[in-house]
Amino acid sequence: MTAESKVRGKYKTRLDPALWAYIDAVDAWYPPEITGLPIDRQREVYDSMCRAFHQGRPPGVKASDGLIALSSHDIPIRHYQPAGSPARAMVLYFHGGGFILGGLDSHDDICSELCAGTGFDVLSVDYRLAPEHRHPAAFDDALAAFEWAAATTSLPLVLCGESAGGNLAAAVAQATRHHPRAAVGQVLIYPELGGDETAGSYVEHAEAPLLSVGDIAFYRDIRSARRQSPDDPTFSPLRDTDFSGLPPTVIVTVECDPLSSDGETYRDRILAAGGKAWWHEQPRLVHSFLRARTTVPAAAAAFARIVAAVAALGKGEWPY
Repeated sequence: MTAESKVRGKYKTRLDPALWAYIDAVDAWYPPEITGLPIDRQREVYDSMCRAFHQGRPPGVKASDGLIALSSHDIPIRHYQPAGSPARAMVLYFHGGGFILGGLDSHDDICSELCAGTGFDVLSVDYRLAPEHRHPAAFDDALAAFEWAAATTSLPLVLCGESAGGNLAAAVAQATRHHPRAAVGQVLIYPELGGDETAGSYVEHAEAPLLSVGDIAFYRDIRSARRQSPDDPTFSPLRDTDFSGLPPTVIVTVECDPLSSDGETYRDRILAAGGKAWWHEQPRLVHSFLRARTTVPAAAAAFARIVAAVAALGKGEWPY
């Protein structure tokens, strides 16, 4: 066995060369062992990587920064708007980063492309990060952003988030399902929802490229407050006991990711409660594929599916 085969294991031939080039580029910027460094150093490296992968904003999108003023603190936001015709909906976007990384700049190009592709306004939320701010700080900020948007725009609201942000979107959807301005839909991208770590993708893909079960535990422990209850649905949305009344939901996960089963389980819970939900597992892709959307055809196709789902839900249509 070559050294490369040993490192890449069962994924060596399962993932195509273009995707391996992306994985290698990410690992060159942000190697797995970086979790041993201080958090501020991890953020510096992550932010540098995000700048290196930034694709620029498409033409016809304008962005402006602002603040949601709360009594205790301000929440930075970035508002993307399409040029030309007025938007028909607003997307609340919650970025990924394990609840410890990321911000308005790390997902700037993704949000601007979502704006351009849907013709909707997009509001990116710079929620507070752990370990300085442990749970429920990020959830509280995500919920406050929803309530602010509901009070300041008459546009239909669509919740969207990836990875840690998918957790926040789902938690907000569950907390606001009876709100007068409840979201008209939600799109979750490889979300972390607190599923069963003894079965499914958690076992089959425990050591997948770019996200392992060890990474998941690392991020969860940093986010956890003292005596954090695993049954808190604002921490782990799959631990809720009621999945009725949720907005139409689209979940996109990837095959080679420990978190994929969370999406399948969440779909099944919503369907069992009488709601609308659709789950798609993209074959032979890995966690964080959004940054590979310009170099890996399967990632481009998955991103196009996400944009189409957001566009349909924002118009009050069910895409599946």
